[in-house]
This record gives sequence, C-alpha cells and structure tokens, in this order.
Amino acid sequence: MPQHTRLRAADSRYAWTRLVVTLALMTIGSGAMYVVAVVLPQVQAEFGVTRANASLPYTLMMVGFGLGGVAMGKLADRIGVMWVMLIGAFGLGTGFVAAGLAGSLTGFALAHGLLLGALGSATTFAPLVADTSLWFVRRRGIAVAICASGNYLGGAIWPPIVQHFVATDGWRATYIGLGVFSAVTMALLALPMRSRPPIALNAPAAHAGGVVPSTRPFGLSMGHAQTLLCIAGVACCVAMAMPQVHIVAYCSDLGFGAARGAEMLSLMLAAGIVSRLVSGAICDRIGGLRTLLLGSVLQGLALLLFLPFDGLVSLYVISALFGLFQGGIVPSYAIIVREHFPAAEAGARVGTVIMATLFGMALGGWMSGKVFDLTGSYHAAFLNGIVWNLLNLTIALFLLGRMRTQRGRTRGLAGAAK
Repeated sequence: MPQHTRLRAADSRYAWTRLVVTLALMTIGSGAMYVVAVVLPQVQAEFGVTRANASLPYTLMMVGFGLGGVAMGKLADRIGVMWVMLIGAFGLGTGFVAAGLAGSLTGFALAHGLLLGALGSATTFAPLVADTSLWFVRRRGIAVAICASGNYLGGAIWPPIVQHFVATDGWRATYIGLGVFSAVTMALLALPMRSRPPIALNAPAAHAGGVVPSTRPFGLSMGHAQTLLCIAGVACCVAMAMPQVHIVAYCSDLGFGAARGAEMLSLMLAAGIVSRLVSGAICDRIGGLRTLLLGSVLQGLALLLFLPFDGLVSLYVISALFGLFQGGIVPSYAIIVREHFPAAEAGARVGTVIMATLFGMALGGWMSGKVFDLTGSYHAAFLNGIVWNLLNLTIALFLLGRMRTQRGRTRGLAGAAK
C-alpha cells in the first residue's frame, strides 16, 4: 500500500467532492450493462443468431462483472482505487472498440465478458462503494447510497443516448465512440482519486449503534460471517429478480402488453434511486444491519401484494412500492461490512458480497422462469421469491441477535473492569 500519497480527513469537503467524482465514474462505468441490451436486436440481425445466443454477451458481461468485482476490490485494497479506475478506463475503452470491430458473435461476447465486464464495469461498483465507505463516518449511509445510485442513474441516462446514435450511425460506430469517450473521461476522473482513504489507515471507530469493526464480526469467524452475508445476498436478490426480470412478461400474460410492463420496470428503477437515498439516510441512524432487516421486511410485503392484485393500476402502484422498498438493500451490505469487518479488507469483502447479490439476480431470473414453465403461473414464482426473501430475513435476524449478544458481553466486561 503506497504511503506517500496525501491523506485527507473523513467527512471533509474533499470527501464530498470525491463522492461527486465517484458518482460520475459509476454512471459511466455501468453503461456497458445497458448498452448491450439496446443493441441486442441489431446484433442478432447482423450475426444471424437466435435471441438466446444474442443474449450471451450480456450473460458473460454479468459473470465478468461479478468475478471481476472481487479481484478489483482486492486490488483497490492494495494499490488504491485510482489505479483500479485507470484499469477500468482501459477495460471499457478497449472493450467497446473491440466489440464494435468484432467479426463474430463469439468475439463480441468475449469483449463483453473479459474487457467490458471483468476489467471495465467491475472496477466501478464494488471498489467505489468500498472506497466511499472509507471516506465517511457520520454520513456513511447516505454517501454510500449516493455512490450506489450511479448504477441506476446509468440505466436512466445511457439507453436513450445509445438508441439515438445507433439509429443515426449504427451500433458499431456507437460502440467505438463509447470506447473513446469512456477511456478519456474515466482516465481524467481517476486522477482526483489518488488520495488514500483515512479510515483504512487509522484505528477503528464505533459506528451506528456502537458497532466497532473487529476480526470477530457478530462474534463469528470472519469466514463464517462473510458466508452468511453472501447467502443473505443471494437470497434477497433471488426475490428481487422476480419482478425486475419478469414484470414485462407478466404484464404481457395478463393482456396489458409489453409496453406497460416496460413502463412499470422504469418506474421500479426510478423509485429504486429514491429508495437508495432514503435508505442511506436511515442507515446513518440505525446502522447497516437494521437497514437490511427493514428492507427485507418491506420487500417481502411488496412481493405479497403482487399475489392478490393484478389490475393495471394496482401493478403500477405495487411496482413503485417494490422499487421504493428494495433499492436500499444491496448498498446496506457495504455498510455492514464496514461496520463489522476490518477496514483494510473492505474492498475485497464488499466485492465478494456484491458478487453474491449478482449471482442471486441471475439465479432468480432463471428460477422464476423455470417455476413459471413448470406451473404455468407467475403466482408460484412470486411465492418462490417470498420464500427466498424469508431466508434473507432469517439471516438478518440471526446476525442482529448475535450483534446484541456480543454488545451485551462487551458492556458486561467493561462494567466488571470498572
């Protein structure tokens, strides 16, 4: 870890300025996830492949995104996030250009998996979330929420821009242009990120609820605690994937049409941005674990509402509620890691939990479709999501109980020492 770089204070004006830069980096870096969905019809037509095969680049990119997030988180812990962002600038720049010049679907897919996913977008989520958590103490929750909103913000900004240029210049020229833009802007934005986080280099301090990071999080070994958080991450996102992945198909089956379903999905994601900001503010008051518990309860409630209500207006309302309830769940894991694990390992451990949530989204999307194929009903798929959500809720309650027990023991030892 380089010690010669300039140190600045947590919660300082620089920390907030850095957060603005972080938000811009994540918004740019997340573009590849949404761009590939926009160009899917054109790519399918040009390469003459099936819709399933044309979806392979997105699948490989998400796999690269998850695995790369762990590796890039570890790298950020060792050499600093600025260098990881420069790797991301290289990955996105070369990835978009390579995909734009690809002569086959295989080359196009590999560019997405290796360059745009593992070396590109992966650098701009888990490492940035972990880095942000190290720059704030008093307002850590809202800061991480603002940072994580960049992923949803990218989903709002990039599709219409890309669609415009695809219609006027073609998808290949659009990809090459995105490569040049991403490489230049990310490299320039990476430079102000040189300073090392103060929290990672100083003694641990208590956070919301009096929690102090330790090598025995929740009174468990770090491996056991990490495993429970990963299982919780898979479970909550299997449940989360049901409406997000299948709301369009569900609306089509009900006779409302795909366009209505797409509107509900957009409403869900827009509400998710609000949810992340509100949950961040709540997190600053009650801590990451209680915020996860709250989000899990509310997400389960929203899933239950899908069962009795399937009218058009009802689905719009429930979609908005689902977005408001679930948007803050994933960022809460980063706060939990920062509150309970050693700060020096934040990047690697946040990256691991984020990878678990991505796996949960992938598994949930497939599983919901499989349940529908077996039963012919999305009601059964919603019930499946509710069961997974209950698993997440159970783990959150277990960890909360462990945290309270551990705190009671600490207080008892402190009282005996007096």
